[in-house]
Parts: sequence; structure tokens; C-alpha cells
Amino acid sequence: MTEYSSIASFHKALYAGSTSCTERVRFYLNRIAQLKHLNAFLEVYEEEALVKAQELDERIKNGQPVGVLAGVVIGIKDVICYKGHNVSAASRILEGFTSLFSATAVERLLAADAIIIGNLNCDEFAMGSTNENSAYGPTLNALDNTRVPGGSSGGSAVAVQAGLCQVSLGSDTGGSVRQPADFCGIIGLKPTYGRISRHGLIAYASSFDQIGIFGKEIDDVASVLQVMAGPDEFDSTAAQQEVPDYLKNLSHNKSYRFAYLRDAQYHEGLDVEMRGGYIDLFESLVTAGHTVTGKGFDYLDYVVPAYYVLTTAEASSNLSRYDGVRFGHRTNEKNLDLIDFYKKNRSEGFGKEVKRRILLGTFVLSAGYYDAYYTKAQQVRRLVTEKLNDILEEFDAILMPTVPSTAFKLGEKTKDPIAMYLADIYTVLANLSGVPAISVPLGRHSNGMPYGVQIITKKFDEAALLQIAHQVMATERASIV
Repeated sequence: MTEYSSIASFHKALYAGSTSCTERVRFYLNRIAQLKHLNAFLEVYEEEALVKAQELDERIKNGQPVGVLAGVVIGIKDVICYKGHNVSAASRILEGFTSLFSATAVERLLAADAIIIGNLNCDEFAMGSTNENSAYGPTLNALDNTRVPGGSSGGSAVAVQAGLCQVSLGSDTGGSVRQPADFCGIIGLKPTYGRISRHGLIAYASSFDQIGIFGKEIDDVASVLQVMAGPDEFDSTAAQQEVPDYLKNLSHNKSYRFAYLRDAQYHEGLDVEMRGGYIDLFESLVTAGHTVTGKGFDYLDYVVPAYYVLTTAEASSNLSRYDGVRFGHRTNEKNLDLIDFYKKNRSEGFGKEVKRRILLGTFVLSAGYYDAYYTKAQQVRRLVTEKLNDILEEFDAILMPTVPSTAFKLGEKTKDPIAMYLADIYTVLANLSGVPAISVPLGRHSNGMPYGVQIITKKFDEAALLQIAHQVMATERASIV
């Protein structure tokens, strides 16, 4: 069976009668079974996916209307609720929990006749950069099974990378869509904060979290964003701005003014070979008629500390609800008083990294340290946002690395959480300031692993972001040819 390169090419074949939705679902089910060792899926919805595909085939055969994503097979990260299906945030504390409702993003995909094929592995409560913090074991990078796929949306990235679904959903709190996209050599989009409703997304850090999209083609990512974006009465943080046509003029060529952050490009932590790849890209863009200018950014070394102070504080608050009383893991020990009962439930249910972040968040919110850490981090967030917005007023987009290195070896950084946290140095900028960002494939390192480039634009300017990403990828492909 053919693996179609894009949604458009699949739909062309579908409506010409040379393939069917059922054939597509069976293709992906076979791929999932063949590559089960990657541990990308926690659960596969085989029967209902086939039933939905058969219904769509019947409607198409009878000339009935179908949605814009008819037959498109999508996987969802295990932090996104789907009514009647298990959602655990890859944590023992929610093991066996069945969602009572669907996330708004999922509802909109289903209304567009997409087919949800299963839920995908991730770091527990989306806390991690390698997908090694899952209670259900790590996901493996399909290009090199000794390496991590990135996190926390590692399962979502590998599902697209390995051809287990056409598009997938992840969540991005500090780079958890863009970083695994980079490690896996695919596209990862984090929209503007509020562009996609967070209703039905299990919260890690509420002022940072955003549902994001993985794909292999910009057109596919734009199509899925078009369906999911927009206001939502169930989410007061969802933006009220009108949703533009993201597919219109997507391949339109024009000259752009790009900035790169000198402090990021020449940061000591950036792999030297990757730095050379970015310089080559800048030269290719200039040759193609764009301008590329270096800009200073004095706050780079402060973004990771500020990010972790703020997100762990929010996590401490958000995860306090998981106590084993109304739902979640409950200890088998008997005759405990209420406090010990809570302690046992949470100690047994949460993994090591989640406990670490809850403890850190509780500490920075405590009476004696609130102003020294939490208030100071909020001030840094404001400064970073103002500086980034100033640059984006002057330029169409910012180009920068997505991560400092290619995919790590399994277990390489698990014993050094500080080194792991510093891997987020380039991605947390967009989450601190709420702007949209995308990682697109750029090249291959001499170690055989892919790496990408990150593009950032103004808030709610995803239309320009996708156009620029489309053009950057075209420029890079042309330079390779």
C-alpha cells in the first residue's frame, strides 16, 4: 500500500477512487504492529478506527459530504482527553482513568471527519525532554533505537516520523513539540498561546501549555491548525481573534527580513557542526533574496531558570488535585489517617521527575522564597517578552536553533537533571512570551541524526510563520539539490 506524502495527495487518490479510508487505517494499523517495539502508542483504537473509516467510505461512495480532514489518521498525546477513552498522562496516578469528555481540539478534528487511531506515549504529565519519564517505558527514536526521540511529546513525534499516522497532536509547555520534532527530523508547530483551546488538555503549567501539531509537510500542519484554532466557550484563555485561512498563499514567495540571536547562535552549548549548518542556511537565504541580521539578546542565560521556577510553581498547584480520593491511584495500605493516605497515594502514583518538580514548585511558592524566586522569575518573563517583541517589530521572523545538540543516547542525561533542563534553552523563549514557533528539518549531523531550525513570529501570526517555514524548507531543499 502507498504511503501518501501529504493530506492533499491522499485526498486526491481517495476521491479518485484509487484508495479508501479503510485501506489507510489498515495501512497504519499494520505499521503500528510492525513497529510496536518503538513504544509510541499506549493504546490503539483499532475497531473504532475501522468502523469510522468504513462509514466515511460509504458516505463518499454515496456522494454525501465529508469533512475537510476526511480519513486523515491522527494520533493524540496521552494528555489530551477523548471521551470514553483512557487518558493517564503516562502516569500511574491516573492509570485506568477514562475521560468523561473530549478536548475541544479533538471534538473539532472529529467534526472534520479525522480518524483518531490511538493515544501516544509521553513523559509523565508532560514533564521531560526525552520521553524516558513515562510510567510505561521510553519511546525509541525510529532512526536510531539507542537514542531518545525527545520529549515530552516523544510518542507523537515518533508516530509521524515512523509513518504510524499522518499527523499527530502533542503539547508544548517549554518546547515539547519542537524539540522532539527536531530530534526526529519532522515538523513541530507550537501556535500562539490561546490559538488552540486548552479545554481537555491535562494541565502541567497553565500559562505555558499549548496543544501543538506534528507533520511531515507544512500544508498538513496548516490544515490541522485551521480546523482546531479559534475561540472556545469552555476555555477563557482561548483567543478571540479571527482565524485566518492558513492554506491561502502558503507557497507564496516573497523577501523576508530575518533576525538571528547572536547570543543563541554563538552560545557555548551549541554543537559546532550544527552552528555551521545554521550559517549555511543564513547564506542560502541571503542568496535567495532575504536579509539576515544578527541581534543581541542579553537574557538568554536567564530564560531556563525563569521557566523552571514558573512552570514548577504552576505544576505544584495543578497537580495538587491528584490525591486518590475522587480519582487516580489509591494505595492498598489500610488504616491510614487522612494525611498519610494522601502521602501514600501521591508517593506511589507519581514518578521521580514529577515529584522533583512538585517539590521545587512548592518551595518557590513558599512564604519565605516567593519574592526571591517566583516574583523575580515573573519579572524576567516580562523582560524577555518585551525584548522578543521589540525584535519582532523590526523583523518578520527570528531564526534560531531548536536544541543545542542532536538526539541524546538513552540514559545519557537521566542522572543530570540540570543538563537536561538546559537542553530547553532555545525553545522556552516562545513559551515565556506566548509567541508562535515552529521547528522544521534542516540537515543531518555527521552522527547520522537530523537537526532542525526554529522560526518565531509575532503573536497570532501563524499565517506568516507557516509561509516562512514553507519557504525556508524550499530554500534548504534547493540548496541541497
